[in-house]
Amino acid sequence: MKTVIINEKDNVGVCLDGGENIPAGHKYALRVIKKGEYVVKYGEIIGRATADIQTGEWVHTHNVRSHLDENVAYEYVFQAERFEKSRATFKGFKRKQGRAGIRNEIYIIPTVGCVNNVCIRLAKEAQKYVAGSIDGIFALTHQFGCSQLGEDNENIKKLLCAVALNPNASFVLFVGLGCENNGMDGIKEYLAPYKRDNIEYFNCQDVEDEHAYGMQILEKFAQKAQCYTREDVDFSELCIGLKCGGSDGYSGLTANPLVGKITDKTVALGGSAILTEVPEMFGAEQLLMNKCKTREIFEKYKQMIEDFKAYYTKQGFPVYENPSPGNKKGGITTLEEKSLGCIEKAGTSEIVDVLAYGELVKAVGVSALNAPGNDLIAATALAASGCQLVLFTTGRGTPFSTFVPTMKISSNSPLAAKKAGWIDFDAYGMDEDGLFELIVKTVNGEYVCKSEDVREIAFYKTGVTL
Repeated sequence: MKTVIINEKDNVGVCLDGGENIPAGHKYALRVIKKGEYVVKYGEIIGRATADIQTGEWVHTHNVRSHLDENVAYEYVFQAERFEKSRATFKGFKRKQGRAGIRNEIYIIPTVGCVNNVCIRLAKEAQKYVAGSIDGIFALTHQFGCSQLGEDNENIKKLLCAVALNPNASFVLFVGLGCENNGMDGIKEYLAPYKRDNIEYFNCQDVEDEHAYGMQILEKFAQKAQCYTREDVDFSELCIGLKCGGSDGYSGLTANPLVGKITDKTVALGGSAILTEVPEMFGAEQLLMNKCKTREIFEKYKQMIEDFKAYYTKQGFPVYENPSPGNKKGGITTLEEKSLGCIEKAGTSEIVDVLAYGELVKAVGVSALNAPGNDLIAATALAASGCQLVLFTTGRGTPFSTFVPTMKISSNSPLAAKKAGWIDFDAYGMDEDGLFELIVKTVNGEYVCKSEDVREIAFYKTGVTL
């Protein structure tokens, strides 16, 4: 049996190739673990034994439970690395305002789900305008925009506006109905301070032929966009999103630590990264808090964690309602174990800011973003905060993509081989240079991620629907 021990403090190892009684990616006891004793992986507590576990025995949900403390008190002790900066460039599309884009695309955004079909029809016919350097024309449909109240209605407006401000969008067309809660006037008011000249708007109820009206705008957009060219852009204009989904027992050993190295390299080159999935920080949140650059940022981070825990408990659910069935099948036993593997994506860099849901990235370095763990909601939130590319690690596989290129990085080679149509990079060999080279090719437009033909957005909704 091929195995690995992550930390000298651990009392469990990981089976890499699968044995007679222990599946690949699952844990086994390095010594006798008595009932009630801590189970330790990554040098941290991941749970407590619910029965005596013998040396070499399989360690999983049948004999371990979470040890998560919902009322833990947090302290701030700075423990992070600050890297010597160097310079690099990539080939991007410079924008009049904001960061450069890594794609030259036109977005059609409905303010309300009622006009989804109008947007889909416009995007379908507008494909005839894709020429020159245009990478695509996409309808970013969704089911909301009306019958939401309060914070939900505000979040939908904020997120759609943030989508429109993503650097990958050369032009944006907002299509409304005319009677929805998420009205066009509110969209325009929110975007007015940004003074963008690449966004147009119309309500279908206000024009005689919404299709003809929209096509005129899209043709005008395309005539301009097809002439845009890539130029040398400083690496400081790049922001990558960090996300994992369908994690398995290998995720915290291969894909996530490898992406962590990419995060550190990106920061050292002057770029930025955003980490989210707040519920999947529970059990490892103190380690991230210790990376906060200042006490003020630590306090913001702590508040984000505490608010998310309160959100769970107000709904009557424990904060440890995780991992998923797929996670467990892949070898992850408790939320603490999942979280400790998840946060590896942030590398060793300090955290320089904490962002609210729908807030645009401001600081150079690693920022933490308030959003849930759901794959599509979290990935949408990352892109809406300004990420031009999302690095998505997975041990189980998924075909989805948010509205920016979403690079799938597998934690294990069997998945990469089985789902070659989904997976862009196999992280099992921990090839840092290979992954960074692929990222640079993607950013430069020389590589198209396997899922780039799919563009989806989803909202973080917490309230009632009328």
